[in-house]
Amino acid sequence: MKTTALEAYRSAIPQIDEKNRARLKEQTDAFEAIILKMLLDQAMQAKDPLLPKDPGRDIYNSMMNEERSKQLSGAFGYSELLFNYLVEKKS
Repeated sequence: MKTTALEAYRSAIPQIDEKNRARLKEQTDAFEAIILKMLLDQAMQAKDPLLPKDPGRDIYNSMMNEERSKQLSGAFGYSELLFNYLVEKKS
C-alpha cells in the first residue's frame, strides 16, 4: 500500500508528549504576542500635533508595545485556541 504525501507529512510531525506540549504552548504564546504587538502598534500610534515626532519616541513606543504584548500573551485566547487546534489536529 502506498503512503500519500499527507500521511508522510503527518507521520513526520512529532508526537505531542508533555515536553512537546510545553514547547507548543510557548510557541503559541509567542505567536499571540506577535499578533498583540501588531495590534498595539496600530492602536497606540500617537499623532498628537503638540508633541514633536522624533525617532527616539518611535523606538521607545515599539519596545514598550513589544513588552506589553509579551506580558499580555496567553491571556487573550488566541494562543489557547491555536494550541487546542494543533493538539486536536495531531490526534
